[in-house]
Amino acid sequence: MSGTTLAAWLRAQDDTALVALLRARPDLATPPPADTMVLATRVGSRASVARACEDLDTLTLTVLEALLVLDADQRPVGLGDLSRLFDVDVRPAVDALRDRALVWGDDDSLSTPPATRDAVNPFPCGLGRSVPSLADVDLGVLGEDERRVLGALAAGPPVGQTKDAAHVVSLANARTPIQKLLARGLLVRRDALTVELPREIGLKVRGDRPLGPVQTAEPALTTVEREPATVDSTGAGEALELGRHVEALLTGWSEEPPAVLRSGGVGVRELRKVAKDLDVDERRAGLLVELVVNAGLVADSEGAEPEWVPTTQADSWLAAAPEHRWATLAQAWLELPRLPGLIGQRDDRDRLLNPLAPELNRPGAPRDRKRVLEALAALPVGTAVPNADELAAVLAWRAPRRGGRLRDELVRWTLAEGTAVGVLALHALTAQGRTLLSEGPGPAAKRLGDALPAPVDHVLVQADLTVVAPGRLEPDLADDIAMVADVESAGGATVYRVHEGSVRRAFDAGRTAADLHELFRSKSRTPIPQSLTYLIDDAARKHGKLRGGAAGSFLRCDDPVLIAEVAAHPVAERLELRKIAPTVLVSPYPLAEVMDGLRAAGFAPAAEGPDGRVLDLRAGTGRRIAGKGRRRSPAPTPPSDEQLGELVRMVRAGDQAASTTGGTRVSVPGHLGAGPSATMALLQRAAREGRGVLVDFVDGHGTAARRVIKPQVVGGGVLEGVDVSYGEVRRFPLHRITSAALIEDSE
Repeated sequence: MSGTTLAAWLRAQDDTALVALLRARPDLATPPPADTMVLATRVGSRASVARACEDLDTLTLTVLEALLVLDADQRPVGLGDLSRLFDVDVRPAVDALRDRALVWGDDDSLSTPPATRDAVNPFPCGLGRSVPSLADVDLGVLGEDERRVLGALAAGPPVGQTKDAAHVVSLANARTPIQKLLARGLLVRRDALTVELPREIGLKVRGDRPLGPVQTAEPALTTVEREPATVDSTGAGEALELGRHVEALLTGWSEEPPAVLRSGGVGVRELRKVAKDLDVDERRAGLLVELVVNAGLVADSEGAEPEWVPTTQADSWLAAAPEHRWATLAQAWLELPRLPGLIGQRDDRDRLLNPLAPELNRPGAPRDRKRVLEALAALPVGTAVPNADELAAVLAWRAPRRGGRLRDELVRWTLAEGTAVGVLALHALTAQGRTLLSEGPGPAAKRLGDALPAPVDHVLVQADLTVVAPGRLEPDLADDIAMVADVESAGGATVYRVHEGSVRRAFDAGRTAADLHELFRSKSRTPIPQSLTYLIDDAARKHGKLRGGAAGSFLRCDDPVLIAEVAAHPVAERLELRKIAPTVLVSPYPLAEVMDGLRAAGFAPAAEGPDGRVLDLRAGTGRRIAGKGRRRSPAPTPPSDEQLGELVRMVRAGDQAASTTGGTRVSVPGHLGAGPSATMALLQRAAREGRGVLVDFVDGHGTAARRVIKPQVVGGGVLEGVDVSYGEVRRFPLHRITSAALIEDSE
């Protein structure tokens, strides 16, 4: 059979087919190919073929390997010969390969680029290289041990390591099965330690299954139908929990930023502290750390002793509504060019992988993450996939060359992380997650806002000093309750606990006993237990009796006995407190540090301002650094069909320029920068004679381009003529034309 060349086949395709090819293989369009010959060279390059194969499913990839088994990279192969290797219709797979120009020609003469063998598999379908002389060999004379060796190699791969190949022996002297097979010529010795099973022998051993086991259909996927509203509300609860944890992390790191390790990242002790403070496991703590940095809420201070410090962007995030908080974090996760799932594992040198360590960088992670989510998005709304292994098997079938050695782990990590972030819930994609994928974070935030229950304006105070929030609290009420109580458990209903320390914290912030009594009286739907009233009043009697102000700092108290007690306490020596009056102590340390030291020693001081009012020392104590933006690797915007159509027309123009009568382009003075006057003369001559000109020029964006033009008017600094590719009149400033050459009319 005779076949056409790849360039000729591409040239014969219509513009729609070439646009589809450039869409499927975008690397072919950069930089724009000058003509079809250049395009064909790129199509057949090893790197481009390997890249194009990444999106092929298992059956299509097997069909391509089967073409290599038939040596379609060396001579054309018929569709009938190919079909005999399969028990399913392979025409759709051949058409898919043809659309990507991985195969060209009609059904009687299918060819594939020579680079395909190296790019796809040097041993296609697990078969070795061909030795035609072995096509008619009889395997019936072999012993059982020799058959076992052939069977193992025929299953693939066809190469094996053995010391028996070190010496060439005759059949009479052969002792081992390998030596016997080598002596018979049924194995090929590649080097002193390697043997290879020839393709012809492998096919004979396989018998009626020449390609071995072929997975022709996508694996089954077990699904469960769930109520979409339940999925969305569960995901909304996770979104609120995520926001609460990130807020707590930012608060903690504002006060005590962890050090940046010398190798980058966060240390094990710091990660464990985050996990303990937030009451989460270390895996979730690592994910939170990765998210706040990728979202731009925390950054490396890059000082002499660098620390991970919240940025000024954290303040905007903290002030935002819950749904917008979530959208920022969810988008940061979706675009995260790293693999948080590796945290806690060890690298090749047995070093522990920490959060934010450079070893976690994977530029392809966002693409792989979206592949998993898009597979779920393709299912009906509310459809859950409870078995992660089944989903991994489906994605592996759809693109076996994607993901590398962590391919299946990536699926499991994405499902676990997506659930933690609130993009997934109950093993299904939430409505807000679906919107995030298709429309972006803004619409996704609105969708989450619709899924969140309306905020409640009341709490339920219990006799055991717990406060139950039966839903998401209104922002002001949430701040007030968080001031006077600590979260004990979170979920659909959040449980807070009031204790002496939390009440004292509210007093430190400037609240009075009357304020707290009014808060619980007006916001609780249950009676206020007497124990809570006593707790508040008792804490109020102790609080503020000892007063501190900023001088370096000072302490004052109307009770000299209490001042004497403080001065005699060991904490006084550490804080360098000294008495300057019976009721006044001073310290060189900042007031906030003195307050913290006294509270740790069991006293209940209150800070005061110049007017004597209680001063909230919390404000302004958290560290902030300038925001450095999110770690983004935005995907380039794919070209439009119009842009690709323009590129195809340029390729056609290059072909037309090359297809002159003599197969060459006629050059005259004015070509290749011979001077503006000569160029002008050439263009004017072409206009008089009605001939085409190949024009190289630079467009308004500084991009070099080429067109075949039939000049009509040349003058006034402008070339006006018919663009042959478009069939329309266009104008080109003469100063942008870099070269011009006459083209002979084709016969």
